[in-house]
Amino acid sequence: MEGDVFSGFGERHNMDGKLLQSFQKSFVDVQDILDQNRLLINEINQNHESKLPDNLGRNVSLIKELNNNIRRVASLYGDLSHSFARSVDASSEGESSGTLKSDGKANPKRFRSG
Repeated sequence: MEGDVFSGFGERHNMDGKLLQSFQKSFVDVQDILDQNRLLINEINQNHESKLPDNLGRNVSLIKELNNNIRRVASLYGDLSHSFARSVDASSEGESSGTLKSDGKANPKRFRSG
């Protein structure tokens, strides 16, 4: 019987671990892009200060790359926000399902006002 009470715990813990790994990977990806953007901005500034036509021309492609990187960061943050919201919703559903506590007594269902 005790196995029935805790049967979902392992799955839940595994799901939380995967979610955390996904968040961590996304934050690392964002940081890598932001580091790349810092380098691009430095190069753009140097090219601008040099006033050389070739360098100023190169800035066009560098600025396009910078803009694409900004879009990628915004997309990654949007994905993170969506994933987080889904995990919070799933967590709230689990808490309000009226499950048994470890002492065998039922948890009352929680209802959200809204």
